[in-house]
Amino acid sequence: MRNLSELVVLILVIGFALPAKAQDATPRFEAYAGYDYMRDNATNDITHMPPSQSVNGNGGSGQLEFNAARWLGVVGDLGGYAVARSGFATTHQISYLFGPRVNFRRGRVTPFAQVLLGAMWASDAIVLGSKTAFAMSAGGGIDVTVSRHFAVRPVQAEYFLTKFPDGADNRQNNFRYSAGIVFRFGGQ
Repeated sequence: MRNLSELVVLILVIGFALPAKAQDATPRFEAYAGYDYMRDNATNDITHMPPSQSVNGNGGSGQLEFNAARWLGVVGDLGGYAVARSGFATTHQISYLFGPRVNFRRGRVTPFAQVLLGAMWASDAIVLGSKTAFAMSAGGGIDVTVSRHFAVRPVQAEYFLTKFPDGADNRQNNFRYSAGIVFRFGGQ
């Protein structure tokens, strides 16, 4: 009976060790898709709300990361958001950002930190038309590996700066939360 128990333990250790080793390989490319929640500090020119108020935006984003090294990636991020206002009015926003990401690969869990720079386009077809302004995000998240080609991102939280003209300091300090799935391709 003891030999059977030892054999079962040995098989389980080998069974879990081999997939873990495969998951340690750094993918060449990672593609992310997920849901985004944005807490926008209002700018009167874009949301037609008083500057002291904030509005909620919902949408999604996609990212493509090229891993130049095990710890360093280059990220392109494209996001779209709908900001509901009073009544039936909605402001649509699209952000496009690029920049470096530092990955802390530790087995199945990969925390990361990033700073992305780019722009945000906002449109309210009825009153505003459309405007584009500088945008920047800084923050991080966690990817949890499910298999060699698939991971889940339960959290990505970022400070999200936009510089739309608002008649005051032309600076909106926003917050963005994201969650979704990551597809991994290639290996290093």
